[in-house]
Amino acid sequence: MAQLPDHLDLHLIRILYMLLCEKNVSRVAMKLDQTQPSISASLQKLRELTGDPLLVRGGRGMVPTQHGESLKEPAKRILDEVGQLFLHKTPFASKEEGRTFRIGAPDYLDIQFLPNVVARLRRESPKSRVIIHSLGAEVDAIRMLSDGELDLLIGNWEQPPEHLHLSRLFEDPIICAMRADAPYAKRTGANDMTLDDYLSLPHVAPSPTLPGFHGVIDTFLAQQGYQRNVVVESAYFSLIPYMLTQTDMVLTTGRQYLRFYERNLPIKTFTVPVRFPTMRFYQLWHERVHHAPEHKWLRDQVTQAAQALTAK
Repeated sequence: MAQLPDHLDLHLIRILYMLLCEKNVSRVAMKLDQTQPSISASLQKLRELTGDPLLVRGGRGMVPTQHGESLKEPAKRILDEVGQLFLHKTPFASKEEGRTFRIGAPDYLDIQFLPNVVARLRRESPKSRVIIHSLGAEVDAIRMLSDGELDLLIGNWEQPPEHLHLSRLFEDPIICAMRADAPYAKRTGANDMTLDDYLSLPHVAPSPTLPGFHGVIDTFLAQQGYQRNVVVESAYFSLIPYMLTQTDMVLTTGRQYLRFYERNLPIKTFTVPVRFPTMRFYQLWHERVHHAPEHKWLRDQVTQAAQALTAK
């Protein structure tokens, strides 16, 4: 790589480009509101730096040398690219522009939420591409946010990572469910489950979705000195409601999530005899995309989808 001269300033490159375009020292001086001697001095410095006359006398004024002509496009490119560095960010024109948005999300969200997000993004930015990444204990989603492999992370945490930006999307009260014709379900009312029954019944639980972050259910139970009887742990949360229909297991999760399955599967929901805090769902993002117009737009779309869900 060629070594750059010390103290090469952008203004000198601008003078070089204008001299090669105007081919006239006086016109360049007038356009830059400088004196002719100062432009002549800059031309002399450019000649020393390049080892070439750059402009020489022709039949009707000054003309660029062959080397001078070859510098015209590189000088323009430098000026254009530097100008891009300091452009004020403009709002994302979603209907005309296209971007690739990478969203990490678990599959225990309300069954309508992510489809509604995708539908909104397709409608409002048809040229954009959306990639939904699954989450699991083997996926370091926090690192992926900082490295640019993810743009947004959606999920629920009792204590979200403090170094990330976040906004709350919606809340979901915690209930539990089991097969409607299970012996326990047939003899127990929806509000009659006892704490001893809840802890001793066989439970199915989702696998952790982030390394180092335990599920909000078991974290809260441990804080109260309780431990439930988890007999199955599944990485496929969306299949758990179907597991209930063929077993005696109990699933504890958000009411909003279970609402769809309660209508479509033979399951029965119960009031949990533990005062769980409401599940809070957030969107998280890294500082690297905090000010980017297209990512502000993306977060607005996710927020509006969450508002539409809770309003419904």
